Amino acid sequence: MSAQDKPQPKVMRAEEAFWELPPGHFQAFSKLLVHPTNAHTRYFDFRISSYQPRGYAEVHVHEVAENIYYILQGKGIVELDGVRHLVEPHTVVHIPPGVRHGI
Repeated sequence: MSAQDKPQPKVMRAEEAFWELPPGHFQAFSKLLVHPTNAHTRYFDFRISSYQPRGYAEVHVHEVAENIYYILQGKGIVELDGVRHLVEPHTVVHIPPGVRHGI
């Protein structure tokens, strides 16, 4: 691999990213920190998200991407392949590719 083809690392501060309302999300805003649209990755999507009261992401599936959620504050419900789970601070959720999920 030549130096020109080598993927470049990324360093940024979270405040450099903009809050977005992703498709299928309602009162659930995200900052895309490391994502295929802004970094040399195809499958990794790392973001910080803020869900307002009653905010949610519709149930959907990623064919290749994995998600990991770490809940900082508040309580909610995450649905994984039709099974609902209560999430609250210090809960970790791993969602492999192909799992239908929403929060």
